[in-house]
Amino acid sequence: MQDKTFLATKPIGKLLFNLALPAVVAQLINMLYNLVDRIYIGHIPVTGDVALTGLGVCLPVIMIVSAFAALVSNGGAPRASIFMGAGDNDSAEKTLGNCFVLQLIVSAVLTAVLLIWGEDLLWVFGASENTISYAVDYLNIYALGTVFVQLTLGMNAFITAQGFARTGMLSVLIGAVCNIALDPLFIFAFDMGVKGAALATIISQAISCAWVLIFLFGKRSFLKMRLRYMKLQARYLLPSLALGLSTFVMQASESVILVCFNSSLQKYGGDIAVGAMTVLSSVMMFAMLPLQGLGQGAQPIISYNYGAKNISRVKQTFKYLVTVSLAYSVLLFAFIMIFPTAFARMFTPEQNLIDYTARALRIYMGGTAIFGIQIACQMTFVSVGNAKASIAVAVIRKFVLLLPLIYLMPLIYTADKATAVFMAEPIADTVAVLTTIVLFAIIFTKSMRKLQEQRKSDVSDASANTQN
Repeated sequence: MQDKTFLATKPIGKLLFNLALPAVVAQLINMLYNLVDRIYIGHIPVTGDVALTGLGVCLPVIMIVSAFAALVSNGGAPRASIFMGAGDNDSAEKTLGNCFVLQLIVSAVLTAVLLIWGEDLLWVFGASENTISYAVDYLNIYALGTVFVQLTLGMNAFITAQGFARTGMLSVLIGAVCNIALDPLFIFAFDMGVKGAALATIISQAISCAWVLIFLFGKRSFLKMRLRYMKLQARYLLPSLALGLSTFVMQASESVILVCFNSSLQKYGGDIAVGAMTVLSSVMMFAMLPLQGLGQGAQPIISYNYGAKNISRVKQTFKYLVTVSLAYSVLLFAFIMIFPTAFARMFTPEQNLIDYTARALRIYMGGTAIFGIQIACQMTFVSVGNAKASIAVAVIRKFVLLLPLIYLMPLIYTADKATAVFMAEPIADTVAVLTTIVLFAIIFTKSMRKLQEQRKSDVSDASANTQN
């Protein structure tokens, strides 16, 4: 069993590779839950294209459920790592226990809301008379598995935060393999359609959830789930929620933004434009999740060494992170620009939808090349516990830039208003990245200078105590 100090001693390049690779694979595998559903549903005979659009209407709801898991865990996990780096294991375990209980409470509330008001939400999120029945069928079953989604996504972050990246990868791999196996069985063999896709998803998430909890209650975990630490305490919960708020805003706003996209595209382009947006949002997930996986791989290293006041390793880890993230985003951009049709064909056999989606994809993903910088900076803010900065960069991109542009662009580019809506994304992404670079250069430098002063103060205090 490895000692937790490996986060402070092993070469950073090798360590980042060992932690980030499983995290990236885990993110890609996790994406399969929804992608596999969409691929299979899109190939249902006769009704596949309409059913796929109906599932697309459910995506905002699914994103909100995932965002609440991130609200609790993506703030709690970095804080647990920082406590570990500072040698305070009790506080780290209290953070874990508090986050676990809060996620149970959040799961109960979300399940009730989705079961009671789910159909109303779907109408708001862009459902039409043609698609509402498919959307309701999927959501009613998916809602029953909310607790599994919350605990799998949420608690798995605490496994990765301890440096157990491979275990975290296995958590989602187990569920994804089950989902891939169960989807064709329920959708086609049992002729359950979208209901079968939802049922396969929640069964798979339940299996992943069991794996995660067994590990955290077991002997291998540095941080243990202990009943005595499950009493909610504001001193552990509130800082975790504040830090997790940026990830929540980033993910939950995807839901809000998708609603705005769907409603505008329904107005200017009809069902085919909304169907294309389902594919575009899937490709954007493909772009985001590996970048987030890289950030998750770097997070334990940055957080642990930040808690230990090891400034050089914090800076060096960030340099590796931003370099690899940017390289990935550039390669992805090139692949999308060259082979847009390949992505569209994954989700539908309908040629009209393929042609429309391929054209829209090149526009929508136009800012992808530099987006690795945005994610690297934002994940580093989270890793060092800077809640205000991480929230600011998330809010600027989504609410200050993208949301208004969705409605402004059709007024500016009137030749093709549906195309104008798609153009909002690359414009917002480009401006957001440039803004984030400036903010990061200022705030991160100040943060490292403050940490240097704290380290000098600790050394002086230790020297004085030795002399006494």
